[in-house]
Amino acid sequence: MRLTTKTEPETKNFGKKIASTLRGGDIVALYGELGTGKTVFTKGLAAGLGVKEEITSPTFTLMNIYKIQSPGSKVQSLVHVDTYRLKNEAELIGIGAEDYIGAPGTITVIEWPEKITSLLKLKTVINIHFKHGQTPSERSVEVRDN
Repeated sequence: MRLTTKTEPETKNFGKKIASTLRGGDIVALYGELGTGKTVFTKGLAAGLGVKEEITSPTFTLMNIYKIQSPGSKVQSLVHVDTYRLKNEAELIGIGAEDYIGAPGTITVIEWPEKITSLLKLKTVINIHFKHGQTPSERSVEVRDN
């Protein structure tokens, strides 16, 4: 699936739409240069899942964990990982990320997943690629299944 979002709210709304298709254990891998909308998309996805907390990029913390507050949901948490500053996969393993990636009660969003490809093998991954568009707020988005 390919689409173009023209504004930040449209990118967030696309995140909400994707949220409705996710199940526990799913991993959403976000590819794209800095500033292409990966965190904006994640804010929409989190809202669609029922996360009430403010979503911030985990660029310096590597991983943020949010409680999903949707009544009746089997998924308890959204884990947002950003590997941009990661030196190697061992750093991510060292903070316990392996316990969450692909776990049945968790949906994991990973920015810069190309840095941790071996951790994603044999997992259910939805790959979403973001690119700058024709205007400063436009984004080209492509969703690819594993």
